[in-house]
Parts: sequence; structure tokens; C-alpha cells
Amino acid sequence: MNNEIKFYAALVWRRLPWFLLVFTVFAMVGVLTAITLPAIYESRVRLIVESSQIPGQLAQSTVELPKQEQLQLFEARLLTRENLLNVAQKLDVFAGQGQMNPDQMVQAMRANTNVNSSTGRDEATIMTLVFNSQNPDIAAGVLSEYLTFILEEDAEYRSERATQTQDFFAEEVDRLADELAIQSSRLLAFKNAHADALPESLDYRRELQLSLQDRVVRNEDEIAALKDQKERLIQVYAASGEFETPAAVRNETAEERRLRELKAQFADLSSVYAADSPRITSLRNRIDMLQASILPPEDVEAAQDEISTAKRMLDLQLAEIDAKVTSLTQKNEAAELKISELTETIARTPENGVRIDTLQRDYENTQEQYNKAADRLAKASTGERIETLSRGQRVTVIEQPSVPTEPTRPNRKKIAAAGIGAGFIFGAALIALLELLSSAPKRSKDLVNSIGITPLATIPYTRTQGEQRWRRAKVALASFFVGTSIPTLVWAVHTYYMPVDTIVRKVLEKAGLML
Repeated sequence: MNNEIKFYAALVWRRLPWFLLVFTVFAMVGVLTAITLPAIYESRVRLIVESSQIPGQLAQSTVELPKQEQLQLFEARLLTRENLLNVAQKLDVFAGQGQMNPDQMVQAMRANTNVNSSTGRDEATIMTLVFNSQNPDIAAGVLSEYLTFILEEDAEYRSERATQTQDFFAEEVDRLADELAIQSSRLLAFKNAHADALPESLDYRRELQLSLQDRVVRNEDEIAALKDQKERLIQVYAASGEFETPAAVRNETAEERRLRELKAQFADLSSVYAADSPRITSLRNRIDMLQASILPPEDVEAAQDEISTAKRMLDLQLAEIDAKVTSLTQKNEAAELKISELTETIARTPENGVRIDTLQRDYENTQEQYNKAADRLAKASTGERIETLSRGQRVTVIEQPSVPTEPTRPNRKKIAAAGIGAGFIFGAALIALLELLSSAPKRSKDLVNSIGITPLATIPYTRTQGEQRWRRAKVALASFFVGTSIPTLVWAVHTYYMPVDTIVRKVLEKAGLML
């Protein structure tokens, strides 16, 4: 066991320069990284989305946006290219910003900005904003700009949405009011144009039509009766030559009775034979002869006068009958015309009823839409008032941005320790690799295993003092070279190519180790 320990100790001692070289490189890199990395200061602000201060059952805000969605909207608008450029140029956020193009500034702003939102069921919705900078004042200043932007965006967004909603319903109410006026005008114009054939007067017109038809029938019956009366009067006069029996012949004799019979016969035959027929002529002559034999000349003259008076009375009655017939006929014609008009309007009424129902339905639908729009306009006005007074859902600050007093990173001790640990591990790995790749025998059993010869004794190699001095010189020279060349290389890169902190930051950003 002691021999094995001594063997491995000698092995390590032989490879010690390589170990020290690797260890020194990694240790120097770790220490230089820890020293050169810039201090990063982190400032943060916390926001909370508060519910409406007015109960929803009393007055509802018109800006209904889920809290998480609202925060996502603010985050998207906050990280826009325009806004980030404005903040970076306003505060001169980065060192050497004059040499950065806009894309680099936007990328750097987004890399140093961290936005986290937390929400859950029955939990408050909270947003945490973090900005990292080498300058603590700039970190706090950037967050102040972010905070101002979010609060202004919240107020402007909600107020604008509420105003747009109110304006929309106001325009909708005006549009529907105009539409109502148009619908009302159409309905009124149609009713005025078809006032004689409206459904509401259909029963009246039907009753009037029946009444006029009854009146026409009665008038026709009366006309027929008047015509019959006229015919009878004419027949009586034609038969007797008198309208009424004269007072002088009221005591009728046999000749007078015969004369009356002949006149009646004459009246009957007059309706059958022509006036110049022999029979009518003979009968007329007999009547004249009989009248002449019955009355003396003076009585005949008196009778003729009386007959003339009767003729005039007959004419008067016939004229009166004709006037009544004419009047009734005219009334019937007017009634028939009115009945025809009523029949035509009654026939048009169903079609007009359908058209009026359509117009009325359109009007009622528009009226219902108008009432709903007016109700929504009232709610929108209330919602707009709520948002104007900031009584609705809003974003409030629960943790103001402050200037950090201590850097949050890097952890220089951990970085240096990691460099030293990596140097030790890689140095030991290099020793192991070199020994694995070396085929030279190192112990007596290696000779046995390789060529099959068992040595009688093992004499260790002893270096001379010159070799030992040369070995120590090589180790010191390698250590000096590593110790001077690495800082010199770092200085040259930092001075002539790019600052080391920038290189480290880019490497960490690409590795995803830096926000």
C-alpha cells in the first residue's frame, strides 16, 4: 500500500508542471472574470390589479377585460421597440450607447427587463417589473419610466375604451332614431295613400256595403211601385177620360153607365190595338155619339172643361211620380258606384293589411333596437363616468421603484471558487489523460506485463542537481508565463478589441445565464 502511494505521488510530481499550468489558467480566468465582471444592480416594482370600487350590481363598467389579459396587454405595449428606444435615449441607459445601433439598444433593453405576472383562483393579480443595470440610479429611473407608462396606459386605455363604447351607442341611437323616423314616415305615407282600404275600417265598409245594397233594393221596389202607380193612373184616365168623376154626372143613368163601360173597353183595347185601328176608331166614335146624346151642349162644354182639369191633374201626378223615379234612380246609381268602390277597396284590404303588418313589424323591430340601444347608451355613459373618475378596475402600485444599494450579481466569490475548482479538476484530468496515453513502463510489473521478464531489482532514476534545477526553472518559467501572458492577453482584448465585461455579458446572454 505504501509503495502504491509513493508511486502515485511520484507520478503526480512528475506531471506537476502540466497540472500547475492548467490549474493556473483556470484559476486566473475565474479570478479575472470575478474581478472584471461589472456589478449589476436590480431594481423592482410591483403592481396589483384592483377590482372595481363600485359593485357591479349597482353600476357596471363598460371596460370588461380579464386581469391577466390586461397585464399581458401592458407588457406587450411596454416592450415595444418605440417605447424601449425612447426610454434608452431619454436616460442614456448603457455605457457607450452612442456606438450602439437601435436594434442593439432594443435587444439590450429587453434582455435587462424582466416581467412576471402571478395570478390564480381567488388570488390577486400581481405584476413584478425588474430592470438590471450597472448603474443603480439608471435601474430605478428606467423602472420609474416603465411605471409611468403603465399607469398612463391603463388610464388612457380604459378611458378610451369607455369613450369609444359611449360614442358607438350614441351613434347607434342616432342612427336608429333616423331609421325610426323613416319607418314611421313610410307607414304613415302608406296609410294615407290607402286610407280607403285599411284593415281597421274593413268592418265599417262591409256594413256600409250591405246597407247600400239594402237601400238599392228598397229604391228599386219603390221605383217599381211608382211605375205601377203611374201605369194605373194612365189606364184610368185613358179609360174614362177623367181623372175624377165630374160633379154633374154623379147620378149615373143607363146611358152614362153604358158610356163608362165603353170607355173601360176602350182603355182595355188601347193597350192591344193601335190608335188608328178600325175597332179603336169605331169604339171612339160610339163613345162620342153616346156622350153627345147624353149631355146638352152646355153640359158637354162643362164636362170637357172638367176633363181638361183632370188631364192637368193627371200630368202633375205623373210628373211628380217621374221626379221621384228619377231621384230614386240617381240615388241607386250613386249607391251602385259607392258599392263598386267599396267592393274594390274591400278586395285591396288583405294586401294592404299584409303590407301594413310588414311596415309595422319593421317599425316595432327598429323601436325595440332603439330602446335597447338607448338603455345601453345609458349604461355606457355610467361606465364612462366610472372610468373617468377611476372608480373601475385599475392598476395600483404596491412597491415603488427604489435605488438599490447593493449589487445583486455577480457573486464574485462563487465565480473565483468555480475557476479554482475547474482548474483543479481539469489539471487532475490532464494528468490522468497523459498517463493513460503514455506507454513507457513505470514499475517493475510493467516490465513483466510488457516483455515477460522479471527484474532482479528496481533502481529508481535519480536526477542530477542540474536536471533538478532545470526542472524547477521550467516550472517557474511556465508559471511566470501563464501568470503574465493571461493578464496581458486579457488587457489587450479589453483595450483593442472589446471590453471584457461586454464579452462576458454576451457569452452569458447566449448561454441563457443572464437576464
